Amino acid sequence: MATFSLSFEKPILELETRLKELKTFSESQNIDVSRELVELEKKIAQTRREIFQHLTPWDEVQLARHPARPFTLDYIEDMCSDFIELHGDRHFRDDKAVVGGFATLDDQRLMILGTQKGRDVKSNVERNFGMAFPEGYRKALRLMKMAAKFGAPVVCLVDTAGAYPGVGSEERHIAEAIAFNLREAFLLPVPIVVAVIGEGGSGGALGIGIGDRILILEHAYYSVISPEGCAAILWKDRAFASKAAEALKLTPKDLLKGGLVDEIVPEPLGGAHTNRAAMSATLKATLLKHIRILTKIPVQTLLDQRYNKFRAMGVFGAEPASETASTAS
Repeated sequence: MATFSLSFEKPILELETRLKELKTFSESQNIDVSRELVELEKKIAQTRREIFQHLTPWDEVQLARHPARPFTLDYIEDMCSDFIELHGDRHFRDDKAVVGGFATLDDQRLMILGTQKGRDVKSNVERNFGMAFPEGYRKALRLMKMAAKFGAPVVCLVDTAGAYPGVGSEERHIAEAIAFNLREAFLLPVPIVVAVIGEGGSGGALGIGIGDRILILEHAYYSVISPEGCAAILWKDRAFASKAAEALKLTPKDLLKGGLVDEIVPEPLGGAHTNRAAMSATLKATLLKHIRILTKIPVQTLLDQRYNKFRAMGVFGAEPASETASTAS
């Protein structure tokens, strides 16, 4: 894959280019520039730290969409053994935008599933750019129920701009498929851990996003609508996407503060795509930590906590009407 860089990464890319040129010059001319190389490497590290400490919400969105970022199947390959992919919803077809199956995480047998994007034009078309059809959500629910049958915890990895909004989706009842998943996930008698690994867009993310623990990677986002969609509605112009990203409070820090996620999973400096192995190891350890806690909780308590967790979301600090009226009088 060709090197891809975001606009805010340009200072880093320029320094890395200079470093590469200096190394080439040193080798071709047989000149010792080790001291200069060390200084330049320090400057690159410092520049990267400074940039990634001051990312805007729009920067975070772009980073979550980075084409080299690890996807669901990458994490499954890195973290799991004995993965057996299961296909089809037993009603219409196999939606390749959703993947999943039984796997082993260390010594923990579980069901792992998630939305899957492609790396190039061909694979993106095959995966529908990670946007699931109704049959994708019905497949996900089939796998969740299979996990419940065998008493296996469920891990859901979310990375989608949203459910596919086309005619075919509407004909096969996309809204009903997502709504049914929401209801059934609240009743699933096994632990569910959800991790937003990239984009967490709208109901497409929520369709596999009900869980006992909601994790989010440091440079992922989770939102009711994409910044572009929000800008098109509020400002009638998608050019205001950066302004919308700020207003939506979609960054991991905002989500944690609002009680919408339980933990932020740290990424390697520069993003998950800069060190896939390290990112997979961190995510694996975090998933196992929560699964081991949740498996010790009695089923009814687990279900009650899951229900109350989502019922408590969306509370804001407005004064009751009666108090406002009395204050005004």
